[in-house]
Amino acid sequence: MLQTTDLSKTFSLPDGSRLPVLDIPSFSIAAGEQVVLIGESGGGKTTLLHCIAGIVPPDSGSILIDGIEVTRLSEAGRDRVRAAKLGYVFQTFNLLAGFTALENVRLGMTFASGKHDLKHAIELLQKVGLGDRMHHKPAALSVGQQQRVAVARALANRPKLLLADEPTANIDPANQQKIIDLLRQCCGDENIAMLLVTHSMQIAEQFDRVEKLDALNRAVALSG
Repeated sequence: MLQTTDLSKTFSLPDGSRLPVLDIPSFSIAAGEQVVLIGESGGGKTTLLHCIAGIVPPDSGSILIDGIEVTRLSEAGRDRVRAAKLGYVFQTFNLLAGFTALENVRLGMTFASGKHDLKHAIELLQKVGLGDRMHHKPAALSVGQQQRVAVARALANRPKLLLADEPTANIDPANQQKIIDLLRQCCGDENIAMLLVTHSMQIAEQFDRVEKLDALNRAVALSG
């Protein structure tokens, strides 16, 4: 489902030097596999997700998603692959304040195919436990409920791969486990591969496969 090879990314510093952030020889995830990536804050976890999602192009290397080498595509081509193949759960939810929960989920479908599958959107919100809150705007929802909307939106395009960037970082402890259980169940039910980034060992221990970024990433040694 996902294969990266010789992936590298650096960023420019104010003094003109270059900071190596990613230098990963190889990384892969099979179809339906659920993988946790752990590492310290600022270690490059989000940058890796952004490269996989086509939000930030790598300096070099290749990324294959469902057999498509996205690093060879134009920006518009990467956008199309992201819309069709990927779901993304952000730390900060990124919900549109002026739209209801249902409208936010349906927007995820619009970006993917231009179609509004109302039935599927309602089913997703019911699955995440918000069937009675679908017409509420984000301000009328708790933080945990907002993240549930974000999960439903990420699944709206029926992705092959879900990327989750610290999905419990801004949620109270009582709701953190509920979000993890929800992500695992939803991906398991639809055979969606998942790469979940966290710095929590408590979360990581629940998964069969746990990867440490500093073990994968040669840039950690270079910048350390």
